[in-house]
Amino acid sequence: MLGSLLAGLLIGAEREVSGKPAGLRTHTLVCFASALMTLAGVRMAEWTVALPADAQIVTDMARMPHAILTGIGFLGAGVIFREGVNVHGLTTAASLWFTSALGIIWGTGLTEFAVIGTLAALLVLALLRALQPQRTAPLSWQLELSYPLLSAPAPSALRAHLSEAGWASGDPALQQDQDLRRYSLTITPRIPQPVDPAALLETLKRAAPPSAVSLTPLSAPAGG
Repeated sequence: MLGSLLAGLLIGAEREVSGKPAGLRTHTLVCFASALMTLAGVRMAEWTVALPADAQIVTDMARMPHAILTGIGFLGAGVIFREGVNVHGLTTAASLWFTSALGIIWGTGLTEFAVIGTLAALLVLALLRALQPQRTAPLSWQLELSYPLLSAPAPSALRAHLSEAGWASGDPALQQDQDLRRYSLTITPRIPQPVDPAALLETLKRAAPPSAVSLTPLSAPAGG
């Protein structure tokens, strides 16, 4: 039982230092509660119940771990949230589920497996996070452009200027009315980088100055 407390503390401390929504107390309680409930399930035969003398009791020790992990799945879903195109909390949800699994292993008395699992979790969360490249810039953008009808550039010219500036783009969708021509296209930086709207506007002016510009992020890496 003390091992489950220590494992939860260590994993929770890493999440707390990283500023995640589920930290020290949450992981400690999850690990300890999982171990406690598993131990209660293992000793189910010792439960005091009033039954007829000839009654037979059939127990299934796998039911308790199954119920624990299912319940933790709902808790993990609560820390996953979306902010614009970014998804946060996936790693924290996985760490909660794994911490619960560790508590189950501690509760069954498989100490060696529990210690190995705890060390492996800390290795993945701390070391691999340090080695993971930090990519926060959106992967692709939706570019909407409006031009006066008489000064609108050709689609090929627009794509050529974007390409020279390091942007890959598909064929633009075209919408035209009596006074305006509107282009809509998806652009992606060839090298992931923060977008400078002013620099992009200067690139677009090489083809022709747009009367209106809209730049919307479409996709970005998921967060932990």
